[in-house]
Amino acid sequence: MIDNDPARKCGIIALIGAPNAGKSTLLNALVGQKIAIVTHKVQTTRTRLTGIALSGDSQLIFVDTPGIFTPKRRLDRAMVAAAWEGAQDADLVVLLIDAKKGVREDEERIIAGFKDSGRKIIVALNKVDTVKREQLLGLAQAIDETGVASDIFMISALGGDGVMDLKAFLADKLPHGPWLYPEDQITDITSRVLVSEITREKVFIRLHQELPYGITVETEKWEERDDGSVAISQVIHVSRSGHKGIVIGKGGQTLKAIGESARADIETLLDRRAHLFLFVRVTERWTEDRDHYLAMGLNYVD
Repeated sequence: MIDNDPARKCGIIALIGAPNAGKSTLLNALVGQKIAIVTHKVQTTRTRLTGIALSGDSQLIFVDTPGIFTPKRRLDRAMVAAAWEGAQDADLVVLLIDAKKGVREDEERIIAGFKDSGRKIIVALNKVDTVKREQLLGLAQAIDETGVASDIFMISALGGDGVMDLKAFLADKLPHGPWLYPEDQITDITSRVLVSEITREKVFIRLHQELPYGITVETEKWEERDDGSVAISQVIHVSRSGHKGIVIGKGGQTLKAIGESARADIETLLDRRAHLFLFVRVTERWTEDRDHYLAMGLNYVD
């Protein structure tokens, strides 16, 4: 039962940034458990993922948004719209910037957007362990001069440096109010979506140099078995017939490896045995299908 302790705080914190800034890695670090997929491929996050963490009397509801970039396709536009919506709905906004890459066109566009709205944001310079101190200080100064940042943190989402300091700062800044979730809940994303995301991560990791972004994973069946295990059937949708063979691989070896890796993570997530059945289907215009957008938590953008 969630009580109304007057000392408690609760709020929504949007994590935004350009693609591949490290938002999903930071979300996992703040929550203390992997709920967002992480790959070297940019634009991996397609929907808004919610991670829930506690710090003292505060419940922090983190929203990991898709990367903000110049959209070219319908899916791109839906992802960018979801990111801006996530920021608008949040009590606090953390802009994550890859310190090694600095402020580029995408970051400039994000900063300009908040500057025009007059809203202050918190900036976290990520991957600081890969950058010289002089470069970091220069980057921090340049961001400070924009006038959009209320505070600037230097962190390594992967290594953990500065992450807990950022978390404690955010917890202190949240408004007073009752917790919205039970204290042991770490996300509001359904298990069906999470296991789909796990398999999509494995596809990207395995085929990141061969396969373009035209894939998605859908959990079609979820069967609870008498022995306590679960049987999960998933479809990997590819947009072109030529991609189907890439995903399956010679003699089915690629698909088998993807399945084995995904099943291991799914069993860890669910803390029980899982039977995973993967199928590859050519769905040429899945990026035009409203149902797929709904499943990803995205609005169908014209």
